[in-house]
Parts: sequence; C-alpha cells; structure tokens
Amino acid sequence: MKIGIISDTHGHEGAWQTAFDKAFHDADMILHAGDVLYHGPRNPMKADYNPAGLVAKINSCPVPVIIAKGNCDSSVDASCLELPVQAPYAYVVYDGLRIIVTHGDSVMTDAEKDKMAAHLKADLFISGHIHTTVLEKRGKTVFLNPGSAALSKREDGRNTYAVLEDRTVKIYDIDTDEVLMQYTM
Repeated sequence: MKIGIISDTHGHEGAWQTAFDKAFHDADMILHAGDVLYHGPRNPMKADYNPAGLVAKINSCPVPVIIAKGNCDSSVDASCLELPVQAPYAYVVYDGLRIIVTHGDSVMTDAEKDKMAAHLKADLFISGHIHTTVLEKRGKTVFLNPGSAALSKREDGRNTYAVLEDRTVKIYDIDTDEVLMQYTM
C-alpha cells in the first residue's frame, strides 16, 4: 500500500509534478488536503504558478486522486476538475485504515480534530491549511499535515509532501528528498 499525500498546491503545477515524479507515480492513490488551484490573495505566485496546467495534470493523472475542499477552492475551480472536490472532508478506508482528509479551515483546533477523529474512528487524520508540517499521535489517531508543496510557512521554508507506505508516514522535503518527519502506525 502506498498513498501520496499533498496539500496547498495553490495552482503551482511544478510542485505537483515534482511530488508526482519523485513519489506519487507508483502510488495506489493520492490524497490532496485542499487549496488546489487558486493562489489566494495572501500568497505569492511563483514561477510555476499555472492552474490550467495543474488541472490538466490532475485530470490526466493515472493514479486516483481524492481531494478535500480548501478555503481557496472555488466552485469555478472545481468545475474544471474531472473529479469531485469533497467538502468539508473525504473519508477513505484503505487497507483497513480509516483516513479523514480535510483542509483544516473548518476544523481548526486540536480539540475539534480530536472530536471528529474519535467520532469517525480515524486511524489517520490529514489536514492542510497552515502550510506547515505536523505528524503526531493523539489518542488512537495519527494527525498529519503534509505542509505545503508550493508555499511553505515552515521556519526553514521547505516545501513538503508526505507518503504513507507500509503503515509508515514520512514527510519529505520536495527539493532534497530528505525525510523531515516519520511515524510508523
């Protein structure tokens, strides 16, 4: 089992393509925690900002992609994608694991996330929104924020994505492939 996990691409085609080429090309599925296409007024547009190109990449992706709606994901953007953008969360059961994917803007606090995770008996709770990485276990649930693949707000500025493989979650630096965090479930 291998799942690619990404968030906050904000229209940056190159970030998606790099994560796909490095880690997602042989995955069983890709989970995107929202803010797919639009850069948002607070975020800079980098050289690889190309929402139309990112739409084409996602629409032609040979790996199934599941997307949870982010606060920057509009109905117009979603209409360009040939797959549903699920709101406020996606619930995936894969290889015996219960996985919640949400952006994080409607479930912000740890207490809110803990409550949702307990109610849905989640093994893995994935969120985005804050553009920083989180990987920790609270109660019976592992909480993961893969950070942003394009617009990091980490102190070190590293753009990141995550992979769940053989029940081990690893967060990678998108440029160097360095494993920054990992947790075995």
